[in-house]
Amino acid sequence: MAVFEDEASLSNTATVSYAWAIKGQQPEICQPQRKKERKTIFGCVCPENGKLITDVADKGNTATFFRFLIKAVNAFEGKKLYMVLDNARFHHAKRLKPILERYKHRIELVFLPPYSPDLNPVERVWWLMRKNVTHNRRVMSMDKRIDLFNGWVNNVSAEQMIRVCNLIENIY
Repeated sequence: MAVFEDEASLSNTATVSYAWAIKGQQPEICQPQRKKERKTIFGCVCPENGKLITDVADKGNTATFFRFLIKAVNAFEGKKLYMVLDNARFHHAKRLKPILERYKHRIELVFLPPYSPDLNPVERVWWLMRKNVTHNRRVMSMDKRIDLFNGWVNNVSAEQMIRVCNLIENIY
């Protein structure tokens, strides 16, 4: 089964995006912050059935990526995963090679050409997530942002994921 993987950052600050407003009245996005916090989201999606697997980590590194690989393999029990991903440094870490060799019957990593995010459908999932979780939305804490993210993940439908993943035109 082919799944597409990528990471995204999640911050406690609102991302400012376009919005409708009355002509001549600039909308304000309130962002009173004392400290900017950031987490890394790992995610993979199967464009065929719309299944989305995510994990939130403090940082994106070899250890957290490995933890996500285990979570993804367990979520697709009984199927070999062909995980398509970009060329982030920790995706190629030497520490992963023995593990990938041991589990080659369960998972195989397939790398996209460098600098080709348009070929990765999970980028469109992150676009949809940002529209629903971060764009123009203020939160008081990182925990609240993670709660909003987890709520979105639990409520997004497989049909939405299939539709977003299979868009041909550029949505950015």
